[in-house]
Parts: sequence; structure tokens; C-alpha cells
Amino acid sequence: MMNKNEENISSEITLSPGFISIFPHGLPESLTAVSPNLAISDISNLSDTQLQTKDAFSKKWSLSDYESSDFTKALAFQKNWYLSLYGFESEKALARYLRPFKFILDAGSGQGGKAAWFAQLSPSTTIVSADISDSIITASEYYKHYDNMTFIQCDIADMSFFHDNYFDYVSCDQVIHHTKNPRKTFKELVRVTRLNHDISCYVYRKKALPRELLDDYFREFSKQLTHDDIMELSKELTKLGRILSQIKKVIEFPSIPLLGIEGGKMTVQRFLYWNFIKCYWNKELGKDTSILTNYDWYSPSQAFRYAKQDFRGWIEQENLDELYFHSEQACYSGRFKKRD
Repeated sequence: MMNKNEENISSEITLSPGFISIFPHGLPESLTAVSPNLAISDISNLSDTQLQTKDAFSKKWSLSDYESSDFTKALAFQKNWYLSLYGFESEKALARYLRPFKFILDAGSGQGGKAAWFAQLSPSTTIVSADISDSIITASEYYKHYDNMTFIQCDIADMSFFHDNYFDYVSCDQVIHHTKNPRKTFKELVRVTRLNHDISCYVYRKKALPRELLDDYFREFSKQLTHDDIMELSKELTKLGRILSQIKKVIEFPSIPLLGIEGGKMTVQRFLYWNFIKCYWNKELGKDTSILTNYDWYSPSQAFRYAKQDFRGWIEQENLDELYFHSEQACYSGRFKKRD
């Protein structure tokens, strides 16, 4: 329920062309316009873990500068990875795919970089960029020159302000595992996907048992740590990853199936990273992006991981057709069609 101040804010704002195309009869009562291209839903009743996760990502993205070279390099990396995660041969192929669509949802948009990419590739399509963190507020300001972008701060597990079968394409990239109940969130995103149209989704993959035990323990332990504590830890782990990466020799490591440890030829840093402890380092992306990547892993209290059969079970339960499925050590991802 809006208070009187919120009602006054909403009534004084002229909605952007994007919002008018989505809601031609005005915003639903559950949304409040705070600027022409930004609306917020009521997220005051978040659980403790949801609130902690929201705050973690709000703080993470506040440390990233849109104008920095690190941001530019990280976004370029993410764009290329997106193509491989969801089965697009090239950026041109993605553009051809997007352009027939009227409405696209980027669920869990973060800083809005990929949503802006969609807006560039398909100028006639309205892109809805949705995220629970305060980063969406900054994104709405930075990308306000895009008439075909709108921004909503909300819990993507509850998008009841959109009716069933609404979006021509739904993308939920590297986000759903940070929601309170990822399976429920997936069901909600399928609900708003149009019949005979696609949803793309990515989940964290379960790692070796030693790594899972450490991750689970730290996820609980981190609840008592401050943002500064976890940021300092992220810097230390980045330093560890950088030092280990200097050991260039490739070694044949044994597999230990009962512990889920995958062997093979790799460097020491990669073996420890996948099987024991996340200590991310990427020389090309730079120090700051590497630190934020480690922070991204250790800061949110909600970060679920899945086996392949778990994720594929979601697809079967929602009666989706598997158009493309991708598997790598970090994740499982794919693009799936909602059946008529």
C-alpha cells in the first residue's frame, strides 16, 4: 500500500515511453514510479537472508564505475560468455533473435549492462530491467537515454504486476541461485514467459565435496561479518589466486570420485579453485573485477548450487522444451521453450 508521499511522487511523474508501452493504462497499484523510467515494488517484508543478499549486491555494484576500463572489459567478457551460455553463434545472431520481440525481461539485471546491450541490439523492443538491489536505481539513471529501457526494483520471485504469458523472452543470467527459493523463482519467470517463447537461465553448479563444505560453512559464518570484513577477505583471496596463477606448470591431477574431485591436466590454481577454495584471479579483467568476483561469491548468504539432474528436473516439471543446454565447471545454463 502506498503512503501519501509515494502517491504524490507517482502522480507527478510522466512515465517514459517504455513504461507507457508496458502499462498503457498506468502503473499497477503495486508499483510506485520514482522517476520516468524507474518504478519500485514493496520489498519491505524481505527475510533476513534476502535482505542480506540485497544489501550485499547493492554494496558490490556501488563499488563499480560505469566509466572505468575494468567495467568495460568485464561487460565485454560477460557479453561473449552470454552467447556461449545460451547458444547464440554471435552478437549478430542474438540481435536477429531479439528484434521480432515486443517485450523482454532481464530478471536480476544488476548494473543493467546486459539489458542495455539488448536495448542496443533491438531498438524497437522494450526491455524491462528488474533487480532487488539498489544497483537498479543507479542503472536507471545511467541508462536513462535509452527510451526502450525501463527499470523495476522488485523481488523477481514475485512479479504479480505482470500477467501470465507476457514477455517474448525472459533472461535470468547468473542470478536465480541468489533468490530465497530458486525453484519458486523459476516457476514465476516461466509464468510471465509467453507461450511458444523462450526463457534462458543459469545456475551455479555443485563443486567437489571439500569446496561445498567450505562454501556452506562460510555462507553461515559470513552472516556475522561486516561488508568491510568480506571485502578484505575478497582482496586476500584475489591475492592468493594471483600468486597461485604464477605457477604456470600444468600437472596431471588424479580424480577422487567419492569426494567429487575432478582431476585432469590443469594448473595448481585451477585444481584448488574448482575443488577446494574459490580464489578468483583474471589478469585480463584486472584486479578490481577479480576482487568483486570473489566478493560476489562470499558476500551473499543466499547462493544455492545444483547438480545437473536437479536443474534439468526444473525444465521437465515446467514442461519446457530444451533448445540448448550448456555445462561447464562453474555452471549449468540453457535456453528453453514454453510449450503451448
